[in-house]
Amino acid sequence: MDAVWPYLAAIVPTIVVATIFYFLIKGMIEGDRRERLAQSKFEAEQDRRRAAERAKAQPDEHPDTGNGKP
Repeated sequence: MDAVWPYLAAIVPTIVVATIFYFLIKGMIEGDRRERLAQSKFEAEQDRRRAAERAKAQPDEHPDTGNGKP
C-alpha cells in the first residue's frame, strides 16, 4: 500500500483540476445558452412592439379601394 501513495498524490491533483475545469466550462456553456435564449425572447418582444407601432402608424385602408385612399 505504501507504493500506491505516490501515484495517488500524482493523480489526485489532476482529477481535482479536471473536475473544476469541467464544471467551469459546463457553467459557461449553460450561461451562454441561457443568454442566447433571453436575447431571442427580448428580440421577439421588440419585433412585436415594432410591428404594433407600425400597424398603429399606418392609415386605415378604405374598404372600396383597399389602398387607403378614398
